[in-house]
Amino acid sequence: MRNVQGLVAWVTGAGTGIGEATALMLAAAGVKVALSGRREALLSDVATRISAAGGTAMVVPLDVTDRAGVTAAAAEITAELGQIDILFNNHGLNVQDRDWAGSAVDGWDDVIDVNVKGVYNCTAAVLPAMRQRGDGLIINTASMAGKRFSQRAGIAYGASKHAVMALNELLNLEEGNNGIRACAICPGEVNTAILDYRPVPVPAADRDRLIQPEDVAETVLFVARLNPRSCPNEILLTPTHKRRLQPGEPG
Repeated sequence: MRNVQGLVAWVTGAGTGIGEATALMLAAAGVKVALSGRREALLSDVATRISAAGGTAMVVPLDVTDRAGVTAAAAEITAELGQIDILFNNHGLNVQDRDWAGSAVDGWDDVIDVNVKGVYNCTAAVLPAMRQRGDGLIINTASMAGKRFSQRAGIAYGASKHAVMALNELLNLEEGNNGIRACAICPGEVNTAILDYRPVPVPAADRDRLIQPEDVAETVLFVARLNPRSCPNEILLTPTHKRRLQPGEPG
């Protein structure tokens, strides 16, 4: 496995949950980490913990739907830390009104803008430099909702994660010959704040049995350490006690 020490990773959605856990784990492995998200105070807290542990982190507050801002952020990271070796597109959101009867246009637009447009924007910002040097790794947080249809995930989130899977696969088909690898990580239920936005939130007593943010972070680090000659196009993670739903079971 390759040594990741000294590589540069750009982590979006880095203030909480999967992004926070991944940033901390990558930094502990010697990766220089750029932290992006909308809430600067949370990003600064993660950066402080990384620095206290001897790691390197920079805070780059960002709205991933702002294409010009994303491009500027990539340039800022490159100037400060060096070339971006790893992009972890981890930002994402969902809304409470999720079905056809209850969904609002604003909610649909918000989910699609962040979950799809944001992935496109960040990827487009790093792709030219990766292509030029013939190397780069892009890891996308997709979802089991991007592998099957789930009423529980909702129409906007399900559509957005299927789109992420398409973007990921097309990156591999079109850019593999340029040394660029893309991996979609498709977790089932993860114990993060996004569960609070479900129409019926997951009970606190059940959350310890779900995938934890650190489980996804370990998967990201595993992918980052793989020899660049190979790349898993996608990885599915499910809670051990709750495997994939059977046909006909409610989503």
